[in-house]
Amino acid sequence: MEVTDAIEFGPVRIWPGARSGKYPDGNQVLVRGADVCVAFDTPLVARQHLAELERADLVVLGHVHEDHMVALAHLPRVAVQVHAADLAAAQSWQGLAAHYGYPPDVLDALRVVIERDFDYAPRPDATAYADGSVWELGGGVRVRAHHLPGHTAGHSALVVESEGVAFIGDIDLTGFGPYYGDATSDLDAFECSLARVREIDARVWVTSHHKGVVTERAEFLALLDRYAGKIAERDERLLAWLAEGPQTLAQLAGRHLLYPAGVAWPYVASAERRTAALHLARLARQGRVRQREDQRFALA
Repeated sequence: MEVTDAIEFGPVRIWPGARSGKYPDGNQVLVRGADVCVAFDTPLVARQHLAELERADLVVLGHVHEDHMVALAHLPRVAVQVHAADLAAAQSWQGLAAHYGYPPDVLDALRVVIERDFDYAPRPDATAYADGSVWELGGGVRVRAHHLPGHTAGHSALVVESEGVAFIGDIDLTGFGPYYGDATSDLDAFECSLARVREIDARVWVTSHHKGVVTERAEFLALLDRYAGKIAERDERLLAWLAEGPQTLAQLAGRHLLYPAGVAWPYVASAERRTAALHLARLARQGRVRQREDQRFALA
């Protein structure tokens, strides 16, 4: 496999994954200070750079999902840290299964896939960081964690403050929009995080997936607005479906708010149901939707 060319901003090196890190791949970030070398996540492209990653002192996970943990099994001597809210998901399969929150049959199928395709292995030695944690890497290179939950409970941006480079993880600015389909995902928290990420002091924004590196603030804000707008679009699609008549959660989830019909990942049906449920609950709080005695949802 051809090794991708790196993009560099001082001590920050970024290896783009396939198609700019489009899922199932991601973009690998490595930050080298005078004393300490830190990797942010380890996506599929990390397999191409194991020799260099083995010399890192620490892997800091912006959050825990299978596509961000690929090289951890190959780096047993490199320490791992993750936000406290995602820590159990990094430490054991049981923790990751609870993190996903899918039915047992889906979890069984997913485990086969992630062990085969993502080299999944738990890291029981992983330790926790918190919002505002700082890593001093030496030579003036400093990294700070900004807790931005919603995608997962512990999802965080990792900001190289000395260079103004913000790794914003799965606030990935894609046309797909925000993903909040797992048990620890939270739609309202995600919207708050989308507001907070605007305030991070940075001049470069690096996403885990697809967009990769953005170097102009105007472009970043435009992409962020479009990305955040997907949430309201999903609200409107649900309301349009309900305008056709009352429907159950299963019926609405089966119409696919997120994925095109035919996408074969084991978790798709579960994520569709969780996403639809979160939107319906919020629309009900807003007085726009009600749940009838027969459990079907209808316009209020």
